[in-house]
Amino acid sequence: MNVRRAETAAEAAKAEGCVISLPPLVDPEDVYRRYSGMVFRLALARCRSRADAEDVMQEVFLRYVRRDPKLDTAEHQRAWLIRATINCTSSLMSSAWNRHTELYDELTQLAPTFPDESAADIYAAVLRLPKRQRTAVHLYYYEGYGVKEIASLMEANEGAVKSLLYRAREALEKDLKGDYFDV
Repeated sequence: MNVRRAETAAEAAKAEGCVISLPPLVDPEDVYRRYSGMVFRLALARCRSRADAEDVMQEVFLRYVRRDPKLDTAEHQRAWLIRATINCTSSLMSSAWNRHTELYDELTQLAPTFPDESAADIYAAVLRLPKRQRTAVHLYYYEGYGVKEIASLMEANEGAVKSLLYRAREALEKDLKGDYFDV
């Protein structure tokens, strides 16, 4: 069965309330094609640097190919890649090089990748959040994970994730006040 056809069938079944687990992709090229965008976006949200995000994406897929994890479902495969991305970005950001260099602000360079100015402004505001809040917001709003799954991926409890999301929403509202909020 075609990969896209299988995804469409799973989406239709999910909309009807059925639970269907797709098998994980086996070919590393297929895994890369399906998940590279997600890995890059998460790495970019955590690193705030396009070059670092590309390095993290490369490292995550190298780890995937080297370890060849035997995963049960496509959802487990996706979760493995997200956890590997979080681990790689944490390692990169705690390296001696990154601790002794200033972050070059690429937020203005990211703006052209968005279809309209408001989306670019909102994403720039998300990138200004602290790393844990950025990660929670990205997984919740951009990747569609629920609080329970985010807690598992971030190795935190559900209350902590809810708190991170609440604080992030408050910070975004404050940051975007006047532009997108009439308060």
